[in-house]
Amino acid sequence: MKVNNFILFFVCLTFLFSCSEKQQEKIKEKATIVILVQPFKDIKPENVQFVTNEIKKVYPNVKILQPIDFPTNAYYKDRNRYRADSIIKFLDKRTKNGFVTLALTSKDISVTKGKVKDFGVMGLGFRPGKACVASSFRLNKENSNEQFFKIAIHELGHTQGLKHCPEKKCFMRDAEGKNPTNEEVDFCEKCKEILINKNWKFNTI
Repeated sequence: MKVNNFILFFVCLTFLFSCSEKQQEKIKEKATIVILVQPFKDIKPENVQFVTNEIKKVYPNVKILQPIDFPTNAYYKDRNRYRADSIIKFLDKRTKNGFVTLALTSKDISVTKGKVKDFGVMGLGFRPGKACVASSFRLNKENSNEQFFKIAIHELGHTQGLKHCPEKKCFMRDAEGKNPTNEEVDFCEKCKEILINKNWKFNTI
């Protein structure tokens, strides 16, 4: 009789442990974000597709949205630019929990940096945040699509809480007002570990 009770207890314990594992897997699945690529109407579809395909190599849950116009309050007439922070605030309101929106544009974008009211940038992402923007305006003509992807993945990294990285070959290095994208090859191990802990599903590690 005692043996039967022990077997019953063991079976129940195994069942509970199995259920617990399945629940943890479901929680992880729910916590995985979806990246929404939001093109503005100025950007060429082939540029959007290239960046999206490259992002999918390191994060498969990506969806391209239909192109939209810039928010009217983002235009900075004095410099014929668009304010990156205004773009992000606009997108943030449209982005639901569980999603991150990446805006792509070929227009010049800028943001206030220190004492400089209107500083031109290649991209901007709040850390952490639900939206970011990348621009191809300041990229070199050679390898422009590859550079564009690296700007995009950098800003997505910021939305996931990543700071600028001291590793020169890491996607998260600080551009320091220049364009060092040709030197970047991947996320460094430390940055990649942080993303994996946030349920990024790298195809290749």
